[in-house]
Amino acid sequence: MSGLVSSHAGNMSVRIGDRLVITRRGSMMGRLRPDDLIETGIYEDDSGIALASSEIITHRAVYAHTSAQAIVHTHPPHAVVLSLVEDAVIPIDSEGSYLLHKVPVVVAEKTIGSEEMAQVLSKALQTHKACLLRGHGLFCTGNMLEEAFQWSSAVESSARIVYLTHRAGIVPREYRLKSEGYGEW
Repeated sequence: MSGLVSSHAGNMSVRIGDRLVITRRGSMMGRLRPDDLIETGIYEDDSGIALASSEIITHRAVYAHTSAQAIVHTHPPHAVVLSLVEDAVIPIDSEGSYLLHKVPVVVAEKTIGSEEMAQVLSKALQTHKACLLRGHGLFCTGNMLEEAFQWSSAVESSARIVYLTHRAGIVPREYRLKSEGYGEW
C-alpha cells in the first residue's frame, strides 16, 4: 500500500448488496490471499464476523449512511501528523486541490473500533470522500476499491506537501483559480 500503512495495518472493504467483504483482522494489505477476505452482513452478524477487521463497525456505519461501494482505511504518516494539529487538511498542490479540496479531521475518544468513531466518520463521509480520524488514520470511500485507494494516495501526497511546506517555513503563493472556496468544500 505504498507507505500508507505498516505491514499488518489498515483494512478495506466492498459492499455487495446488504453484505460486505472486508479484510481479515491482522491481514497484510500488500499480500492478501483469498482467506484474508471475510464476507459478512452490513446490518447483522454471521459466522464471518469473528475474523473481520476490528474496524468493521465503521465500515458498516459508512455503508449504512452513504452510497459508498468501497472503503479503504490507511494510516498515512504525513496526514496523521497533520491530523494532530489541524481540523482539516486543505491541499495546496494542484492534484490535491482538484481531487479533494478539503479533508476534514474528526475526533473520537476511542480511536479503534468504537461506536463513536463509526458515527463521526460516517457523518463526515456523507459529504467528503476522505476523512481523517485525529491521531489514527484515514478513511476514503469510492465506487470501487481503486477509487478509494486513489483518494488515499492523493491525501497522503497532498499532506506531505503541506507538511514539508510548513516545516520549511515556506509561504506558498496562490496560483489556483477560485481557491478561496477550496477550504469550504
